[in-house]
Amino acid sequence: MRVTADLHIHGRHSQATSKDLTISNLEKYARMKGITLLGTGDFTHPKWIEHIKEELPTETDGIYYTKNGFAFMLQTEISLIYSQDGKGRRIHNVVLAPNLDVVKQITDYLLTKGRVDYDGRPIFKIPCPEFVESLRKISQDIEVIPAHIWTPWFSLFGSKSGFDTVEQCFKDQTKHIHALETGLSSDPAMNWRLSQLDKYQLVSFSDLHSFWPWRIGREATVFDLEKISYKNILNALRTRKGLSMTIEVDPNYGKYHADGHRNCNVWMTPAQSKKHNYLCPKCGKELTIGVWDRVEELADRPEGFKPEGAVPFKSLIPLSEIISKILGKGIMTKNVWAEYHNLVTATRSELDVLLNVPFNELKGMTTEKIAKAIIATREGKIRIRPGYDGVYGEPMFEGEEIYQPDMPSPKVRQKSLADF
Repeated sequence: MRVTADLHIHGRHSQATSKDLTISNLEKYARMKGITLLGTGDFTHPKWIEHIKEELPTETDGIYYTKNGFAFMLQTEISLIYSQDGKGRRIHNVVLAPNLDVVKQITDYLLTKGRVDYDGRPIFKIPCPEFVESLRKISQDIEVIPAHIWTPWFSLFGSKSGFDTVEQCFKDQTKHIHALETGLSSDPAMNWRLSQLDKYQLVSFSDLHSFWPWRIGREATVFDLEKISYKNILNALRTRKGLSMTIEVDPNYGKYHADGHRNCNVWMTPAQSKKHNYLCPKCGKELTIGVWDRVEELADRPEGFKPEGAVPFKSLIPLSEIISKILGKGIMTKNVWAEYHNLVTATRSELDVLLNVPFNELKGMTTEKIAKAIIATREGKIRIRPGYDGVYGEPMFEGEEIYQPDMPSPKVRQKSLADF
């Protein structure tokens, strides 16, 4: 069976999340999106774990189900902030757990190191090797996945606090790291340029802070399994068997793809940043070095290299954003929602629309401009103004400049949304 999974989410007790985040809202919009398995998010938080227990009354093979039969896997994210090799390190890890008893043991362990009640994504001063070793003493079925591995501030390879190899971060526990979450600002093709990553499964999840369809499942991992179970998901993450594809956003869409300084509305390519000594040309302050630059720094292969046996991926733009740009209306407006629901129905998910519905059928559901834009998105032909320094990238209108006039333009997408 095909399982489309988003296994990195947050509940309403995490910082900067929607207060309307509930299991029922997550289920509603996951079904709309086309996601069939969600992480629970934040299982260490005392209020959220009670909500999980109340709303997911049924368990089969390590998967927990709502009263309506929607599937969840026990999951959280932990922030580790510590010093190593004379440098402050800030690493986020996704943690998957096989059952509620193991969740309690994880929480009890973390309570010996600090508090878990102030944030759904709590912070601990635990080095990554100690963290992995301690969790494996609880259960060898716990899986630790380094989260959004390239983002500058809180990640394995981040320019501000990260490492240059997985081994530098996890040391003797590296053997227990099987999968890496590539994050919104990179895609598998960028990661294929590093031979050191060939042995890891590259996975993608949304890291959502709200349940809206332009957040939930914006990135996901697709499994082909005999049946849905924790064991089968774990086996796919550890061996690649059953890992079918990932769904990505164009990495330009991510908030940290390019180098930049948002206070000055400046972003740069790696070459441009180097030319300016990594300083903002407007104010002279240090640029935030993005994912593109870090990949260029650590890559030992040319752009376009694809390892043997690499898992395929598809890059998409959330349907709501396509409609919003075409109509020139806010993403939450009545007009955008009406057009969205012309396309997405109880029997046809957003991912079906973006990936599978033919153009002639799309024309019968929406305007020809929107139908053409959906096909162009499917074919990877939409230009994206790159995100930088915490600013999301943006699908472009015709006539909008992607690059500042005095800066050379590298390869970009072929069309803007307003071409349709």
